[in-house]
Amino acid sequence: MSDKIEITLEESDTKGRYSAVVDGHEAEMTYSRAGANTIIIDHTGVPDALRGRGVGQALVQRGVEDARAKGLKIVPLCPFAKAQIARHPEWQDVLNG
Repeated sequence: MSDKIEITLEESDTKGRYSAVVDGHEAEMTYSRAGANTIIIDHTGVPDALRGRGVGQALVQRGVEDARAKGLKIVPLCPFAKAQIARHPEWQDVLNG
């Protein structure tokens, strides 16, 4: 997707949610905190209308960038997030373990 995808982050003490609205459709990636230094990405949801447009990848990338900036590690339980991180060696420094 060539257009810049605007991603919003909502956080609480225990959970977080990244979302992006593109062409009226909302995609999301959620995570839970596992201690002070680790987040668990547990879900990525992209509507059929947005599939193949790079929205899910953009959500995972933003999560990786934010984790890196905050000194956090990621446990990608979500199969999509796990696959995206596996495809991008430059993101693997944030993996827990």
